[in-house]
Amino acid sequence: MIRLAGIARTFLVGGEEVHALREVNLAITRGEYLSIMGPSGSGKSTLLNIIGLLDRPNAGIYELDGGRVTALSDDELARMRREKIGFVFQFFHLVPRLTAMQNIELPMVLAGVDPAERRNRLVRLLAEYGLEERAGHRPDQLSGGQCQRVAIARAMSMGPTVILADEPTGNLDRHTGQEVLGVLERVHHNGGTLVIVTHDPEIGARSQRRLRMQDGAIVSDEKG
Repeated sequence: MIRLAGIARTFLVGGEEVHALREVNLAITRGEYLSIMGPSGSGKSTLLNIIGLLDRPNAGIYELDGGRVTALSDDELARMRREKIGFVFQFFHLVPRLTAMQNIELPMVLAGVDPAERRNRLVRLLAEYGLEERAGHRPDQLSGGQCQRVAIARAMSMGPTVILADEPTGNLDRHTGQEVLGVLERVHHNGGTLVIVTHDPEIGARSQRRLRMQDGAIVSDEKG
């Protein structure tokens, strides 16, 4: 489903070249539950951004669902990202002035989904993530766990095949974080591909497969 070959990403910082990713080779099959771990600056988030089509590599090949995406235009990447990938971030990235329901609906509006279909999906998503009673509340009226459930529901609104979560529990207390992990893991149990970036070994241990990164390279790849 996902294949990276020889992926490299460099940045210019203060006139110096920084190698964020070095010759990364990775294959992820459909339905896998994968965690990416490593110290700060190891390249975890850069790798996630490239998998999520938010960034482009300087070198290498990226194939998604059998198609090479590294040479696609910005518009083509945006369409593929909208249709195939859902994102969940540490700080939620909800629109403050929109209600929970409107935040969940936003990707569907931008994609031009028919209003009747949007309503059907909203009813299902609000129920699935336990948000019916919070549908009309803005983010500042919600708890951290509720905000993250809204973010997950928004990520699922376009029916993606891959969910990418960058430190999804990093802004939550332990109990709420465990609840959010359970919600994300339901996506995997329902057949979705789940990739989580985390610095927490306990969270990483919950996944089927664990990558460890250091200095922009994958230094271990364990299953079980």
